[in-house]
Amino acid sequence: MRVEIWSDIACPWCYVGKARFERALAAFPHREQVEVVHRSFELDPDRAKGDVQPVITMLTRKYGMSEAQAQAGEDNLGAQAAAEGLDYRTRGRDHGNTFEMHRLLHFAKEHGRQDQLIQLLYRANFAEERSLFTEGDTRLVELAAEAGLDAEAARAVLADPDAYADEVRADEREAARLGATGVPFFVLDRTYGVSGAQPAEVFTQALTQAWGERSPLKPVDQGDAAACGPDGCAVPQHG
Repeated sequence: MRVEIWSDIACPWCYVGKARFERALAAFPHREQVEVVHRSFELDPDRAKGDVQPVITMLTRKYGMSEAQAQAGEDNLGAQAAAEGLDYRTRGRDHGNTFEMHRLLHFAKEHGRQDQLIQLLYRANFAEERSLFTEGDTRLVELAAEAGLDAEAARAVLADPDAYADEVRADEREAARLGATGVPFFVLDRTYGVSGAQPAEVFTQALTQAWGERSPLKPVDQGDAAACGPDGCAVPQHG
């Protein structure tokens, strides 16, 4: 079974939702047969690469709330993260464009290190003092290497603005096609969708239901035909 997760590194509920989903997956009896794929979704795609501002400033301007309201929201998120065993800095974080991170995540996917990298990106953005946005590619390359990727290859990807850009845009178009208007958005076997950072119990129910309703292949009977199997390949006999 495949679970696709549309998310953005700048999304705190994606950070929390990933932890809740993984708690459910860890207890799922068929977890070894579940493939998890992370998909791209930018919450702020029109923001320029160098446009970085404090999270509180972004929240007040984007949603028209007061600084006190914005800070209260961050404090609430910090409590929600702590309940999942996650570190979360409620003061001093900043916000910026995440497109480069999504390109790097597609590179990581090709090398089987996508989950490791996205977890490091979340940790860096929500728990660490160093900024993901003001240090540019240097910080991203460091995290790529920590995730087990080749640092020079990661630097080359970031230096080429076209590398994996199409893959990011394709993910975003697919999210729109599936009806996703926000993240996190979980899609199980292209049959069930779960929106938001739901409790682990909801993910458990979704995994169980999706697994139980998988459709076995229905063979089309077209008579015997040559094929290969564990014992070798059938050799046609001519009489």
